[in-house]
Amino acid sequence: MNSSLLLAVLVAFGRPVGVPETQKAVFAGGCFWGVDAVFRHVQGVVGVVSGYAGGSAATAGYDMISTGTTGHAEAVEITFDPQQISYGKLLEIFFTVAHDPTQLNRQGPDVGTQYRSAIFFADTAQRQTAQGFIERLTRANAFAAPIVTEVVPLVAFYPAESYHQDYLAHHLTQPYIVYNDLPKLERLKDRFPTLFRP
Repeated sequence: MNSSLLLAVLVAFGRPVGVPETQKAVFAGGCFWGVDAVFRHVQGVVGVVSGYAGGSAATAGYDMISTGTTGHAEAVEITFDPQQISYGKLLEIFFTVAHDPTQLNRQGPDVGTQYRSAIFFADTAQRQTAQGFIERLTRANAFAAPIVTEVVPLVAFYPAESYHQDYLAHHLTQPYIVYNDLPKLERLKDRFPTLFRP
């Protein structure tokens, strides 16, 4: 296919030239079970993987990161279609539904640096978008306490063990899930009804 024909096809199907079909975002906001579940129910998200970011490959395992000494945070890698949902909208969901960005090194009952709030950016555009979003929230006094979310470069993302993937869907009656994570899905449905995917 010659370049002019390729350009015509891309324009016809609405995808700007140079924009990849999917992009990735990596967020950490406490236990990855709830963050994972939230983004699995967002229109435009085509894949979610629970895992670890911030530490080395040698310590990217649940038992090791649970000590809080590895540098890792429990994180999720979100694959999304930028034609359906923007990185900025994912950030909005992350800050208003998926976790509390004012809790330092914890989320709810989970305490330790592995449960910190963090955005692991892949490029300059993601860094600028994340920092700008936090600045706007701060200026608007969106939260009663300061935002403590780290904005740091993504060095590597390591998928977690298979039993952590899509954990909520397989443990709907587990007390931790019922108390901590199912309410996040209700908030997503209430605050972003047009983006909620059952």
